Amino acid sequence: MKILKISLPNNSILNTSNKEYDYVDSFQGVLNDNENKFTSTDISKAFFSSGPKWVGRLFILRNKIVSIFGLKTSGNISDREKQLENFKCEPGEQLGLFKVFTTTENEVILGEDDKHLNFRVSLILNPKGKKTENKDLIVSTTVEFNNWFGRLYFLPVRPFHKLIVPTILKGMIRDLEKQNV
Repeated sequence: MKILKISLPNNSILNTSNKEYDYVDSFQGVLNDNENKFTSTDISKAFFSSGPKWVGRLFILRNKIVSIFGLKTSGNISDREKQLENFKCEPGEQLGLFKVFTTTENEVILGEDDKHLNFRVSLILNPKGKKTENKDLIVSTTVEFNNWFGRLYFLPVRPFHKLIVPTILKGMIRDLEKQNV
């Protein structure tokens, strides 16, 4: 499965505001949606459930460290499956560290605002050409630093982020395509 690093998609909500971000990345893979059934809620649930265990352990470590500095944490993740069952992907809804800001037919904007930085994650499902069963699944991240601590915080996060997002995207595609069988 090939994952490509691309520019922030022109049709992303994150790209329509002409905002300048301190950090931006986007990764794209191809999802076979042979029944044309996947919704923005489906891709959001896959985003939260498709990460490998080592990503979960990194988040636990992150939460322990940043709580010392008074930053937001993802809270107790022990009941994640139940949270995902009830997750409707509606604006204002929170799952862990991620709040839903916007939901459209093809895109979901997740993220959080904190005292050190604000981040957004866009999950887009775009038809690929004339064949509607193949779609580009794109995960984009934007970050705005609110102060010097945000820049300092992101220094060690950045290399992990560049590993984590493509890994999660591969997992999303794999898990969603299993639903096609």
